[in-house]
Amino acid sequence: MDTLKKFGLMEKIVHELEDLKNSQQAVIAKLTKIEVDNIDLGDKRLEKELPDMHQRVSDNLDTIASLLGDFASQTDAFSNKNNINALKEQEALKA
Repeated sequence: MDTLKKFGLMEKIVHELEDLKNSQQAVIAKLTKIEVDNIDLGDKRLEKELPDMHQRVSDNLDTIASLLGDFASQTDAFSNKNNINALKEQEALKA
């Protein structure tokens, strides 16, 4: 795979991981809202299930955040090692 294409794919994955992280944060916020609303309602099944769901989503968020940090660093290192900015300038001159 050509270097610029590889870098483009790496950047795409970073953005997808960021989107996934944001989605998980939204799910946690929704779960928290339901948990708070259920304080007044007192539904036993919600009381039982929601904390476990919240924990699983939180664990997923931690994993995604870790992957995102590591992969973003890997993408930056790849960019620096391969002088991506210069390659992009060369491509622009060819066009």
